[in-house]
Amino acid sequence: MNAGKTARERARAELTREIKEEARRQLEIAGGDGLSLRAVARELGMVSSALYRYFPSRDDLLTALIIDAYDAVGAAAEEAAAKAPPADFRDRWRAACRAVRGWALITRNEYALIYGSPVPGYRAPDTTVVPAARVPVVLTGIVADAWHAGAISDSGRLPEGAVLSSQMTGLAAIVAPGVPPDVVARTVVAWTQLFGMISFELFGQFARTIEPADELFGYAVEQMLDLIGIRDG
Repeated sequence: MNAGKTARERARAELTREIKEEARRQLEIAGGDGLSLRAVARELGMVSSALYRYFPSRDDLLTALIIDAYDAVGAAAEEAAAKAPPADFRDRWRAACRAVRGWALITRNEYALIYGSPVPGYRAPDTTVVPAARVPVVLTGIVADAWHAGAISDSGRLPEGAVLSSQMTGLAAIVAPGVPPDVVARTVVAWTQLFGMISFELFGQFARTIEPADELFGYAVEQMLDLIGIRDG
């Protein structure tokens, strides 16, 4: 009885994997807004009613792909940062940034799905929030470690009573307890610069001007670190 159940579970997991792989192939052709359960079922030789038992709607399938993508880029950043010397905060940041870019360059369609234009009519559910936070958690974790180790230049000040101050104080309490709001603000600017650089590269904004973008990316990463104020170890 248990062996039979295990076999069914394995078969379901394998078919789920095949469905998602076919859906990723279709992302390259039609993008997220063109993803169709019927087309996926047709390519797999399934009737659409059978596929609905795995993913009741296109949005459910999109959510699964989005979570997988966030988990993949998050794992890449986590693993790369963990391989750097713990007390070398600049190298940890560099490693995480390089890993995110490396993942994006080889999985362009998945990157576009999570960091490109929103899919019309799709609203991401709460289940995507934790996976989406994995890269920011890596980056803010590095900054928090650097701050508590005394490796960040003196903190400045945000405008008194400004909305930004309130926002950064709240964010610091969640992702970087004990880190001053202005350091958190500089970190936010840096991580958005990271994804802006990658998006410009992937979506053709550097075409015929900055190709390849390897050296510019490396320079930008150093500027991010200087902006945050992380000193050399």
